[in-house]
Amino acid sequence: MAARLIRQNSRVSFPRRAVLRDSLSVAIPVGSYGAAFGAAAVAGGFSVAQACALSLLLFSGASQFAVVGVMTGGGSALSAIATGALLGIRNGLYGMRMAPILNLRGLKRALGAQITIDESTGVAISQENRGEDAMRYGFFATGIGIFFFWNLFTLIGALSADSIGDPSSWGLDAAVPAAFLGLVWPRLVDKKSRIAALLAVIIALSLTPFVGAGFPIIATVLIAIALGWSTK
Repeated sequence: MAARLIRQNSRVSFPRRAVLRDSLSVAIPVGSYGAAFGAAAVAGGFSVAQACALSLLLFSGASQFAVVGVMTGGGSALSAIATGALLGIRNGLYGMRMAPILNLRGLKRALGAQITIDESTGVAISQENRGEDAMRYGFFATGIGIFFFWNLFTLIGALSADSIGDPSSWGLDAAVPAAFLGLVWPRLVDKKSRIAALLAVIIALSLTPFVGAGFPIIATVLIAIALGWSTK
């Protein structure tokens, strides 16, 4: 199904190689960060199978790390699920943005929901000037690419947990913010977008020492709401 979706999108007229290049430039480094998750999960007491199941079924980096962090810290399964679900709210918001563009039904809709994450949405939106066909192609190419690499590297990280050591020492934690910076930078074209980005950085950095992982990013949504409301 995934290959068919890519082929269907490849029959439309837009610079497919450029969109695919953008997608892979995000999918490969972000997917490689799955090794850090696999290693962290096994180091926290999860089995290799459990770590891989989280990546296959949950497939949301922040939520996965939150689940492992809560469980490793002695929290209950209910607390871990609640924390992961809270951090996953943003994916629902992405779905609302992408649904009218993708216009999927049946099993395709289920696949689209599974790969609706920060990066697939970000790449899709970054193709807006190339048309909706390019946005759809970018969404699926990025989402499917990350799903493949994330799960592959989760398995590698889980199997190599003892030899990898501290995952942060490999610098993989910089892959996700670097990818987002590459997506966001070209879109900072006016004063309002630059102000929004600066305020988001300030709020996220200010909250990071005091709240759990993922919450600072969710909090920055208020900036977009406030600026959007001010233009009405």
